[in-house]
Amino acid sequence: MPISFHNADISFKLEKKALLKKFIAETFQKECGKKLSATYVFCSDEYLLGINRSFLQHDYYTDIITFPLSETDTMVESEIYISVDRVADNAKKHKAASEEELLRVIFHGALHLAGYKDKTKAEQTTMRRKENEWLGLFDNRA
Repeated sequence: MPISFHNADISFKLEKKALLKKFIAETFQKECGKKLSATYVFCSDEYLLGINRSFLQHDYYTDIITFPLSETDTMVESEIYISVDRVADNAKKHKAASEEELLRVIFHGALHLAGYKDKTKAEQTTMRRKENEWLGLFDNRA
């Protein structure tokens, strides 16, 4: 199962699913030389807060949590949880289009799995640059 999209506790419709699956799979492989098997789960703030508390012992809202499940020389498997509530709030906060912010977060999860981090300022700058690169590449396909 390469890339799949699911809903947890909300009703949510993702646009351009087939194109997005193909783009993520191909771009990830170009980025790090491995195939990606990722289950994206769209959920509410409360649902993701529960995951954040239970698995990471963090008591705050976040837009995404990426769980690497296994990795080999050729494949990365993962579950990625995204709060559509947080994404919508962040889009307003950053004066970005909702669809663009959602794509940014979707790509952010895949980039973490490709080895990019975002703890330091320098890492955050690199991550943002890569997100923007993927957004541009996807816009050229869509």
